Amino acid sequence: MKRALTLLSFGAVLAFASTQLFAAASIDAGKQKAAACFACHGTDGNAVDPQYPRLAGQYNVYLQQVLHEYKDGHRNNAIMKGFVATLSEQDIQDVAAYFSSLPTKLDGLQGHIQGDK
Repeated sequence: MKRALTLLSFGAVLAFASTQLFAAASIDAGKQKAAACFACHGTDGNAVDPQYPRLAGQYNVYLQQVLHEYKDGHRNNAIMKGFVATLSEQDIQDVAAYFSSLPTKLDGLQGHIQGDK
């Protein structure tokens, strides 16, 4: 009986924790949290300067992965590392939700690949 209660307690804690981990991302919150991104990537996620990636319309999971890679050092960019350093998991989900929800203006890679004129 004691073991069953322990397992039930553990299951309840796990269920509560997983609910918190998988909180729904908010596009509106993402727009607020992405304000610092707008200077380089544009408010609409379609950077005008080809040295900055266009984020609008990118896959949500891809954007989350990239933000995590900057945060944990797998991608090396001092500016991005500084921006993502304070982002929580929820912040990353929200920012990715915002940019992935935007329509892209990228119709090809012309002028958007390093060395391409």
